[in-house]
Amino acid sequence: MAEALGLFALGLLGLALGGDSAVKGLSGLAQHFGVRAFVAGLLLVAFGTSVPELAVNLRAVHEQQPHLALGNAVGSNIVNLGLTLGLAALAAPLLLRARMLGPLLLLLAAASLAVMLFGLDGYLDRWEGTVLLLGFLASTGFLLRSGHREPEPVQAGIAGHAATRTGLGLNLLRLLIALVLLYFGARAVVSGALRLGEGWGMSPLMVGLLPVAIGTALPEVAAAVAAARRGHGDMVAGFAIGSSLFNTLAIVGGMAAVHPLALPASFVKFELPAVLVLALLVYPLLRGDHRISRQEGTVLLLVFAAWMALELLLFL
Repeated sequence: MAEALGLFALGLLGLALGGDSAVKGLSGLAQHFGVRAFVAGLLLVAFGTSVPELAVNLRAVHEQQPHLALGNAVGSNIVNLGLTLGLAALAAPLLLRARMLGPLLLLLAAASLAVMLFGLDGYLDRWEGTVLLLGFLASTGFLLRSGHREPEPVQAGIAGHAATRTGLGLNLLRLLIALVLLYFGARAVVSGALRLGEGWGMSPLMVGLLPVAIGTALPEVAAAVAAARRGHGDMVAGFAIGSSLFNTLAIVGGMAAVHPLALPASFVKFELPAVLVLALLVYPLLRGDHRISRQEGTVLLLVFAAWMALELLLFL
């Protein structure tokens, strides 16, 4: 068990370092070829923080563990909306000025509902996965279009987040390092997590939902807390919502588009509804006083803790 824990922890470190290197490399490379820093920042909002989850899910699918990948995708969404936003708001109230956050959250709720409806027969077929992928392309287009209508301070913050050196050689090296770290990190995480799951009596779905989803999110949680203390509430919420959209539409949709997916019953009846509940809980906070206070952050954390407790009670 100690060996599996060490392997899992080492893999998480590799994923964190690889994800950071990938984001910097992709942002710098895009700007090297003429993409504006603001547009690069919007694309990072769309999928930048999901790079570690994507690496883990690709490895899980390669090892014929699609349920672990499904658990990681939806578990990461619950972590994003409950744990990440909750802890960030506890560190410092999140001021939310970006107008696109509310519509993006509604898109996430709609995407979760679509997967629930598609999965009522217990499967996601190829055509349903293709619809989800097209939904991700449409949501990315919406993000790019609506981003240009944001107030100047919001645009400046997004552009500032993407700021990095743009040298071609440096960023190619960053991407090479990222590929190596992500490959070995994902392999270690999947191997270690499956061994831990066997020892703890967890199914692959539960392994993805809890240790893998929470573990891969820890660097994002730390970054969100630091960003909240610097007053970057828009970026904290943007990354949480954008990453969740990518997980639901691109990762789950992409898996189904390649090969029809058999869905565990709890995935449709419990985990996806949990994402929907959290999304609908956060939405009034974005539309009301445009901030998430410490008290509201505490509520999000309590909802997350309640979900985790129910998962352990009902499915272990």
